[in-house]
Parts: sequence; structure tokens; C-alpha cells
Amino acid sequence: MARRSRIPATKYPVERFTLDNGLRVVLTPDRSAPVIGVAVVYDVGIRSEPEGRTGFAHLFEHLMFQGSENLEKLAHFRHVQGAGGTFNGSTHLDYTDYFETLPSNALERALFLEADRMRGPRLTEENLRNQVDVVKEEIRVNVLNRPYGGFPWLTLPPVMFDTFPNAHDGYGSFDDLESATVADAADFFRRYYASGNAVLAVSGDIDVAEATELVTRHFGDVPARLAPKRPDFTEPDLTAERRTSYTDALAPLPAVAGAWRVPDPISDFAGYLPYVVLAEVLTDGDASRLVERLVQRDRMVTSLGGYLGFMGDPFDVRDPTALLLQAHLPPGGDVDKVLRTIDEELDRLATDGLTDGELARTQARMATHLLRDTDAVLGRALRMAVLEQQRGEPGLLNELPRLVGEVTEEQVRAAAATLRPERRAAIEVIAGGAR
Repeated sequence: MARRSRIPATKYPVERFTLDNGLRVVLTPDRSAPVIGVAVVYDVGIRSEPEGRTGFAHLFEHLMFQGSENLEKLAHFRHVQGAGGTFNGSTHLDYTDYFETLPSNALERALFLEADRMRGPRLTEENLRNQVDVVKEEIRVNVLNRPYGGFPWLTLPPVMFDTFPNAHDGYGSFDDLESATVADAADFFRRYYASGNAVLAVSGDIDVAEATELVTRHFGDVPARLAPKRPDFTEPDLTAERRTSYTDALAPLPAVAGAWRVPDPISDFAGYLPYVVLAEVLTDGDASRLVERLVQRDRMVTSLGGYLGFMGDPFDVRDPTALLLQAHLPPGGDVDKVLRTIDEELDRLATDGLTDGELARTQARMATHLLRDTDAVLGRALRMAVLEQQRGEPGLLNELPRLVGEVTEEQVRAAAATLRPERRAAIEVIAGGAR
């Protein structure tokens, strides 16, 4: 019990209700500062894209900012920024979110803006063509003209997975983006941007009764549409190592990434958590296993990272997902040796266990990160919205530091023992930009 008491806990209140049109709502009041975070999360992401329409989930995220039922193009920007707020949206494997941080006196403004585009964005040929060009430029900047662009979040899934939903390029091909039509966008909206497929979360300086009335006023008349049936994206685990390589013309140094499948984050959360802790034991900080061995002692790599999920957040992803390790090597570095050394360290951890204080130190750092990430009202709203959407448990946010702290050494060792070479997918970047 003493060990658990050292892990801090939060007690953010949670109020949940569902409107008649199916919209789920999470309110978490915090009157400590006159600020609010508003987040709307739709249960559609990269994995939901149809074949021939790669990149469509992200493209549609852009279209949601191009005007709505009662607002012209750029009005959303003006109304949020004019109230002193900030806004954005992002596309993930399993969901798409839209969010604002505002002074608390602008709550109704934010709710109106989100409800208006939930009723319908302005899907015009002009908006579509404009945003296709914007997305193509984003791909040029972030992937095509950047060293290690898309490594490994775009390049490793097609090595590990076989099915289109899990393996395809979520940014999209230029051909698929250019062939998108307004009819495609309208169908995507009807199918996935339904009130019954969304969660609204509001965090910060709110009165629950007043916020409930405002939410009902602005979202209650959004037409009711049910959530679509979510496809089964599961795939069998690997039984033999898969490995490939490619030359990056801009990369100055070689790099490698490896990934192993992990238990289902939703249905087997207790079995999944030890892998979240294991990734941190291996790579978080100068005292971590692989950093100490590969970076500091043997100097095989220049940098190293490890995390759960291809987009890096362990608590907002569904199955199938993976534990990833990635490293950049010095000129002439030996990728085979790096992978062998990782295997050695995993075997050593599984066989010999952790050193004194190693697990407690890692868990304390993880708890600190979790508390920091949800200290701001927007971080809290986003995390609770996704937890409600994927698990129906927004209050799990309060429990995560404690649950991380309850993972045992035996569980971490058992997790390490499953990360065998024959279950690994790996991709090597050959440095084409070396001088």
C-alpha cells in the first residue's frame, strides 16, 4: 500500500449524459481559472477510410473548417480568435477531434460553432479542391521533403499488417486525394459525422446545470443519426519476423524501427498496461535500459525512443496496435547489431528482472507525465472525450496514474519475454542524404 500511495491521484468530477439524438456529453468542472476546453470527437479515423480514398479522413478534417450550415468560410476562425481563444483539429487511427480553448465566458460561442458544423459543413467543389491542395502541400512538407518523413508511423504499418485499414498510408496518395468528389465527402459526413457517433466534452470553469442547458439548446436539435457499425480490424499476430528497408534521399543518418503486437488496449486493458510501462522502462530517460546500453555505453545509436501506438499515445488507440522502438544510428551504423542488442536486453530483463528502484522510478515519471498532460483544461477534455468514446469510462483519467503504479515487476518481465524476434516487424532507413 505504501508504494501505491506515492503515486498522486486526481479527482476531477465527471458528469455524463446523452441527448435524445445520441450525442454523448461529458462535463468536468474546474473553477480554479476562468478557462474552458471544448472537444468534439467523432468515431472515425484513418482505419475507416475506404479503399481508393486514402487520406480521406484527414482531408475531411480540413473540410470541417471551411464553413458550416450558418457560417461562411473562415468564420469559425474569427469567432474563436475574436474571443481570445485557440482551436484546431487532428486525425488519428481511430478518431478525429476538433477542439477549442477559450475564456469561460465564451462557452456558448464554442458550443454554437461545434453544433453548427455537426449539422453540416459547407461541402463545395471550391472548398474541396482548395483543401486537396492544402493537404498535398502538407504531405510535401511533412513527408516527401523532410528527412525521415513518415518514419515509422507511415512506413512500418504496411510491414506489420496485411489488411488495407491497418496497412495503408493515412496521409493518402495524391491520386486518391485528387479523385475525391463532393459526393464522396457528403457520403463520408452522412456515414460517420452523426450525432450518435460523437462525444462532446467540456472541461474547466463551468456550472454543470448551465452547461447542460446550453449543450441541450445548441446540440439538441442536431438531426439524430445512429453510429455506423464499426468494422472488425483485427489481424493475426506475426509468426515470423518481417523486415524491409528503403532509401531516404534526404536522411543524413541510418535509422531503424521495430514493432511488436500487444494485447487489446480496450478488452484486455490489464494485460496491455505492462507493455506501456515496459516501453518507458526501456527508453524513458538516460537511466533507462536501452538508452544506457545503446546510446551511452555502446554508442550504437545517437537517439532512441519507445512508445505504444503508431501515433504515440497509449490511451487513445484500439486494437490492433503495437509497442514500437526506433533509433537513429551514426554514419556506418550496424542495424543488425542494434536489433540483436535490443533482443539481448529484452532477454536480460525477462530473465533477471529489474534493478532496485527501476520500476518505481519509471512509474513516478509516467504518473508525472499523465498529470501534466491533463492539468490543462483542453488536455482533460480531449482525454475524457476519447475515453468516453472508446471505453465509456471518462473517469478512467483519474485512475490512470494509480493503475500505472500498480503494474508489477513480474508483469513487466512477462511482457518483455513476449517481444521475440519472430514476432517483430522492422523497417530500416538507408541514409541517402549522407555526405
